[in-house]
Amino acid sequence: MRLTVVGCAGSFPGPHSAASCYLVQADDAHGRTWSVLLDLGNGALGPLQTHVDPADLDAVALSHLHPDHVADISGLYVYLRYHPDLTPGRAPLPVHGPFGTASRLADAYGLDPGEEMTGQLVVHTWQAGHPVQVGPMRLTPVPVRHPVPAYGVRVEGPSEQDPDRTVTIAYSGDTDACVGLDDLATEADLLLAEAAFVEGRDEVRGIHLTGRRAGEAAARGGTRTLLLTHVPAWNPPGVAAAEAAEVFDGTVTTAVPGMVVEL
Repeated sequence: MRLTVVGCAGSFPGPHSAASCYLVQADDAHGRTWSVLLDLGNGALGPLQTHVDPADLDAVALSHLHPDHVADISGLYVYLRYHPDLTPGRAPLPVHGPFGTASRLADAYGLDPGEEMTGQLVVHTWQAGHPVQVGPMRLTPVPVRHPVPAYGVRVEGPSEQDPDRTVTIAYSGDTDACVGLDDLATEADLLLAEAAFVEGRDEVRGIHLTGRRAGEAAARGGTRTLLLTHVPAWNPPGVAAAEAAEVFDGTVTTAVPGMVVEL
């Protein structure tokens, strides 16, 4: 599998990055590339098109329904509905998300009451612990701690270096420390963890991780590599990684747009 960071700004688009959006791809035994999008926050549809044609996506996995994780679904709907080169009647794109996703997306676009995006998008509600298969990748939603219903996602699929070996990307979504985060981090090859808060500055709990709390989860779970993301533009550069490195002995990296990680 390979991960491409499309957008990694925290809570709103920053001057150099769109909000949360991550492209995970894997090739099956026949050489066909499957593409799954983890979140599609505001500003992300633009840079996404430099990495993949949105019409070639195989699924979208939404962690929760805050705008910095779902806002550009409206643009994706327009792309799939009105692009002149797309075949009429093509199968709708599966979108997986928390309960209420279908109505929230329809409201965001301004559809009439009761009208949904079913011609272009078909929404499925996450069931905690019940995996979804997308080509060679298996996506398992794990409930996490946030003010609204939220899920992290474990993505398991074939290694780029050895297709017979299964690797795991664990995406935290937005969360504070919790049992779900520890489950996500357990034996993950890559933990993609948000780190929006800063130790000693952001004292409120139940919303976001600090770099330190992300690092502690990675250490408890035996994560191999920690990739920090969802860092707001107002945070000092490098502070999240420095906090994480104090408590996690593995590799710590901070996401930047366009970064590609092969596992």
